[in-house]
Amino acid sequence: MRIRAQVAMVMNLDKCIGCHTCSVTCKQTWTNREGTEYVWFNNVETKPGIGYPKHYEDQDRWHGGWQLDGRGRLTLRSGGRLKRLTRIFANPDLPSIDDYYEPATFDKDILVSAPGGLNDTPVKRPHSALTGEPMAVEWGANWEDGLGGAHERADRDPNITRMPAEAAAKVRFEFEKTFMFHLPRICEHCLNPACVSACPSGAMYKREEDGIVLVDQNQCRGWRMCVSACPYKKVYVNHATGKAEKCTLCFPRIEAGQPTICSETCVGRLRYLGIVLYDEDAVLAAASVRDERDLLDAQRDVFCDPHDPAVRQAARDAGMPEEWVEAAKRSPVRRLISEYRIALPLHPEYRTLPMVWYVPPLSPVLDAAGAAGRDDTDADDVFHTIRDLRIPVEYLAELFTAGDADAAAGVLMKLAAMRSYMRARTLDGTVAQDLLDSIGMTAEQVESMYRLLAIAKYDERYVIPAAYSKDAAALEAQAAAPGGCSLDFEGGPGLPIDLTRGRS
Repeated sequence: MRIRAQVAMVMNLDKCIGCHTCSVTCKQTWTNREGTEYVWFNNVETKPGIGYPKHYEDQDRWHGGWQLDGRGRLTLRSGGRLKRLTRIFANPDLPSIDDYYEPATFDKDILVSAPGGLNDTPVKRPHSALTGEPMAVEWGANWEDGLGGAHERADRDPNITRMPAEAAAKVRFEFEKTFMFHLPRICEHCLNPACVSACPSGAMYKREEDGIVLVDQNQCRGWRMCVSACPYKKVYVNHATGKAEKCTLCFPRIEAGQPTICSETCVGRLRYLGIVLYDEDAVLAAASVRDERDLLDAQRDVFCDPHDPAVRQAARDAGMPEEWVEAAKRSPVRRLISEYRIALPLHPEYRTLPMVWYVPPLSPVLDAAGAAGRDDTDADDVFHTIRDLRIPVEYLAELFTAGDADAAAGVLMKLAAMRSYMRARTLDGTVAQDLLDSIGMTAEQVESMYRLLAIAKYDERYVIPAAYSKDAAALEAQAAAPGGCSLDFEGGPGLPIDLTRGRS
């Protein structure tokens, strides 16, 4: 058993209002430079929809992530080393700028410098931020925002096409018959990252101390195999430098014990950050299970209980600081994933073992029960309504449980039971023991889960230990040195090897 620590994130989709504050602050912090005009390390998608870039979830087209070969061995969908070598100068599995979107800018001076007395109001027309030529805006990173553009292409959402026909028929793009929810996405910082394995130059790497996946800008040669291999399409190419760039999980803030900028500025307070301990020796076996529907439980089994004396001792033997072990014990992420078991990974069938998990959205289940003529105070009636919610369980299953609708429904039942239990508890002080028994949780667990999801304070949502104390002097020197900030020089973010790579 080799214990490692991983900084992980959980997002509660019930609380996302689609304001895009996280996207804007991330953009201003990391990708407001030449060459990254089309790049969004954090984006918020409306589901159903084809996403950003278009159809990124269709791995039959992009060949991202991992698959099992005929002998049950884990192999990259993009092919082995020989196949990647033959495509190193002409890779057919790369999204084009049209799959992302062509960024536009506007000549605002025309509005202030136009002469008086014009018969027509001056108009600022869009020009390509890449070529400077006039253009028509036809797509964007959030084109389907609030289902605004869904009528055009959302019926081609890969998740809908994979659903059983009778379940897919529930998804209707008609007024008052459709559904939507927002899905914020960042790099998954996977335990088994395909981008790292596909990189020919070794520029992509996973930090040993906290699991954050970064790009060594000095090593990157712009082969773009990482873009093809990432099934979430969260690796981008800076067209000005020719280097790969991606979400860094705001590692300078993490090292200082602070949350990522997207978490810090999130209006809905839906993000949770913490440390998860996992057994590195168990990763390969978990990613190699035969049945895709077993991948969720397999990944949960990789995580270790920080309250277990054997795990704590193994962590100490591996050189992990005591404060990191203590932080893992208080981690809200561990509680949501392993204790309450209500957080789910995005597309576990990609076999990358992602470390950004989601609490799925729960439709107004009590209203739905009443509309169906059922008793919204009866546990059985509420649970039966789960299968008839406006957001089809089968759709959530395609996103989070590799198509296992029972697993997705089980999470929704826990959330529905929590709401019903807390309503009864608040209104008349009764303890709905039948609800507790039906989901196998105690009253203390349900109330603790409610607090974490609904009213948790800042230090409860973000439990992030500072960087190893032996690195403090180096980090302070980096911040004080000229050009120490990763955005202070042309072509950033540069990631110095001595300060970000291979620390143990």
